Amino acid sequence: MKLYGYWRSSATWRVRIALGYKEVPFEYIPVHLVRSGGEQHLEAYKQQNPMEQVPLLELERDGQTVRLAQSLPMIEYLEESFPTPSLLPADPYLRARARQLAEIVNAGIQPLQNLSVLQRLKRDHGIDEQAWSRHWITRGLAALEATAASTAGRFLVGDAVSVADVFLVPQLYNARRFGLNIEPYPLLTRVDAACGELPAFHAAHADRQPDREDS
Repeated sequence: MKLYGYWRSSATWRVRIALGYKEVPFEYIPVHLVRSGGEQHLEAYKQQNPMEQVPLLELERDGQTVRLAQSLPMIEYLEESFPTPSLLPADPYLRARARQLAEIVNAGIQPLQNLSVLQRLKRDHGIDEQAWSRHWITRGLAALEATAASTAGRFLVGDAVSVADVFLVPQLYNARRFGLNIEPYPLLTRVDAACGELPAFHAAHADRQPDREDS
């Protein structure tokens, strides 16, 4: 199994966590999102992922090489293929809530702070991309803090790691990177710290990736 990604890509980071948490061996192949205009736009990579984004998961099935793009279906594939330890609660309601919390990040925050979006806003519209990002991250984190309050234990949904935590950790890193004060989110920062104690989260951290020094 191969994972194409970028050290600071939050979507790639999520998949690294899931692979590590489930102890699935994989080969990491860096795709530099900035150098030479972005390696994700090279024709060879575009043929594999027409969206020209990371991450991309490559695997063998029935003697053929197949690929998955987008972090959520990748994690769903890993969950179904390697069910233990699970990243989704057994209870149907809590399972849906874990997905809901993940989607607050996945659909409500991350697309609005995506590198390609920020580059377009700055280049074509003269918008302060940092202020733009802070606005949407603040809005999303406030919603995440409030929504998780009814289900949180040690983690966002009870006392076991779920897909919600997998999406939380990279997003808080981005919040700090954009200079946000995260003190108004004590629940999120507490869970982030708890995740940081786990080997899979520790190993998946952006600053520990091999392409970090190449950026």
